[in-house]
Amino acid sequence: MDRDEALALLDEIHSTGAPKVAVVSGPAGIGKTAVALRWSHRERASFPDGQLFADLQGHAIGEPVQPTEVLGRFIRAFGVSPERIPAGLAERSALYQSLVSGRRLMVVLDNAVSAAQVTPLLPASADSVTIVTSRWRLAGLLMRGARAVRLEQLSTRAALELLERTIGGDRVRAEQEAAEKLVELCARLPLALCVAAARLATRPRWPLSEMVQALSHERRRLAELSIGDEDETKVQAALMLSYDGISSGDVGRVYRQLGLFPGTTFDSWSAAATVAMPRDQVRTLLEILIDANLLDDAPNGGYRFHDLTRLHAREMAERDEPEQVHQIVHRAVDWFLSTAAIVNRVVMPYRTVDFDAVVNEPAEALTFDDRAEALNWLDDEFPNFRAAIQVANDQSLFPAAWQLVDALWPLFLYRGHHDERLEVDTMGLKAARACKNSKAEAKMLDRIGLAHRSLGQLDEAAADFRAALEIWRQEDDRRKISGSTRRLGLVELDRGRVEEAVTLFRESLSEYRAAKESRKVALLLCDLSEALIELEETAEAIGCLTEAEALLTEVDDPYNRARVRILLGKAQGGTALVNQGLEEMKEMGSATGQAQALQALGDLALGENREQDARTCYEEAQRVLSRIGGRSRRLQERLSRLTR
Repeated sequence: MDRDEALALLDEIHSTGAPKVAVVSGPAGIGKTAVALRWSHRERASFPDGQLFADLQGHAIGEPVQPTEVLGRFIRAFGVSPERIPAGLAERSALYQSLVSGRRLMVVLDNAVSAAQVTPLLPASADSVTIVTSRWRLAGLLMRGARAVRLEQLSTRAALELLERTIGGDRVRAEQEAAEKLVELCARLPLALCVAAARLATRPRWPLSEMVQALSHERRRLAELSIGDEDETKVQAALMLSYDGISSGDVGRVYRQLGLFPGTTFDSWSAAATVAMPRDQVRTLLEILIDANLLDDAPNGGYRFHDLTRLHAREMAERDEPEQVHQIVHRAVDWFLSTAAIVNRVVMPYRTVDFDAVVNEPAEALTFDDRAEALNWLDDEFPNFRAAIQVANDQSLFPAAWQLVDALWPLFLYRGHHDERLEVDTMGLKAARACKNSKAEAKMLDRIGLAHRSLGQLDEAAADFRAALEIWRQEDDRRKISGSTRRLGLVELDRGRVEEAVTLFRESLSEYRAAKESRKVALLLCDLSEALIELEETAEAIGCLTEAEALLTEVDDPYNRARVRILLGKAQGGTALVNQGLEEMKEMGSATGQAQALQALGDLALGENREQDARTCYEEAQRVLSRIGGRSRRLQERLSRLTR
């Protein structure tokens, strides 16, 4: 159907009863997203509770976006803080449905690949409308009552009108025959027409007949362009025509090189770093690419390639600048690493880590006003970081790859991401081993052990820590030996082997004291006090915590200062300090810290025989951990004992 018919059918779907779900389908470049956005913009007044948009990347170069990730973004759009968002698909879906219940929303799910990817994102609200775009017809959704809106090629009249809007009616009428031939050679596909028209618009004295002649030289690819199936080569000729018009200048360079950028979205800072040009100049060039429909605006305010365009841009970089491909990717990877180093300095100024793998320092660096802003940036960019780590490994940039993993530590400490964390840390270990850096290998083993511990996989965690410990012993690094020993103590504490944990903590503590590592000493004192509290040796525990509090006074480490308060309150048998620590953990957005405080409140309640209050605290702590994919064996054992 044509565009007017499609819009009329969307009107009909809006006015009928539930489910108000439309599947806008058609081949690549047919204008599915344009129709969905045109209707949603026209009818936005009908949806007073807002609009939600997600690019599901069903046909992108990488993997399609998982519904769990989209649900997380949608839930955050309703003002829910990240630490309150559950980790699992079922839990996120339930929370999402509770948030949309009774609301009038417009939901646009772009670039879907399957009904399974879409189904958890459909709002149950009877007054909401969902538009799904896909190259597939998604019969699974149609079987559930969704309506099909299948787009076809533009009519000749509509195609000529599109051409007129871009280059002007006078120019089209002056060469009517050539214009009609042009729209046919473009197969009346909106994407191909827009690209050709954009090239003509930048060359106002270029006759349309010359464009027709240029298209005629691409007969084989134009034949592919006219086939009405799902083949990705359908718009290749149009993309090549557009590229031919920009390939020799800075616009072409930016287009090619950003096709190699890891991740799905970028902003003007990361783009400037990747192409090694001033940011103001790059912003102008990006706008030209937007006007030429070779780039899209991203929902987060940045930029993104259409999936086919990204593939084409990358191919052009490999064709036209093959000797530069590695260096371009290296600049993009260095952008992530250098910016993450800034985040580390803002969030953890006490962390003495040298990210020395950065070779290409960006000319213009991002700045952050506070911890929250820095952590939010790292959280938002986390999917791109995963892509950057993978690309760094693929390009043999192994030092940068493992250091990228190391630079994500503030995010993992404060925000969790436990399931994804194990995957990322494993990539870091692969990179460390590939560059034959034994110290980096041991560091990544320690990191993987912490990831396993956060998932409750204690045997795996212990094996990782022991492997790291063996390397540190070979390196004769007493400080690092103490670190791995401490982590083995944490595993013993989790297992309930408290006396064994105390032994390991004391061993590690003596080494840190000898090295005059005051902050590390404070952390060990916290660990030791936690074990001593379990053994009911509260006097010694209070002494340890008092010393830890004094050592942290001059250290900008709010997380561990709050942790001291939580443990001190637990040791003293009072809730005031624990609640103070809980509030501080909430302000920092640390789900792990909140769970610690809630568990401490539960322990205090249990000690006073307030079993129901204890259960409430433990269950809330468990919910907090589950939202970030974390697990605690000690917490589960406490709940099990209450049940028995």
